[in-house]
Amino acid sequence: MAVPSTHEVTQLLKAWGAGDEQALEKLTPLVYEQLHRVAQRYMAGQRPDHTLQTTALVNEVYLRLVDCEQVQWRDRAHFYAVSARLMRRILVDFARSRGYQKRGGAVRHISLDDAPSVCHEPDQNLLALDDALTALAAIDQRKSQVVELRFFGGLSVEEVAAVLDISSDTVLRDWSFARAWLLRQLSGEN
Repeated sequence: MAVPSTHEVTQLLKAWGAGDEQALEKLTPLVYEQLHRVAQRYMAGQRPDHTLQTTALVNEVYLRLVDCEQVQWRDRAHFYAVSARLMRRILVDFARSRGYQKRGGAVRHISLDDAPSVCHEPDQNLLALDDALTALAAIDQRKSQVVELRFFGGLSVEEVAAVLDISSDTVLRDWSFARAWLLRQLSGEN
């Protein structure tokens, strides 16, 4: 399939936001491949035995996007930024629910001999990154958004600049600072 133009996607997003259901039908095949790539990027950092698969993640995002009432999409980059944020939320919620289950929710009784084969740890790296991004957002919301858009959304520096309405140089400075700050937070350094 040919890569759709940014203008074409933006026009369909705006039409969909205005309530045109046919625009959504035309838009879906145009954005699916990119959403799948973003989801693959998210899933690459997950455990190999993760029960949530890439296609299921894309489908969950799609269902949540379709439920949005009258979203005023600015452009293609805004759409992918919202999609990336939804993917992050879905994975974090999934990891947290797994942690809840580990502590007793939906307990399945098994023998001690079978325990190692059924015990799965929630992805602590994802939870730690989410906590660190939340802490960064409390200090500087824009830097947190830059990380989310670049790392999770896969947007280019120019696309992030357009979404946040800042210069590319500012995106690069924020990206550099945020990466160093997150590395420090995740490594436990003061």
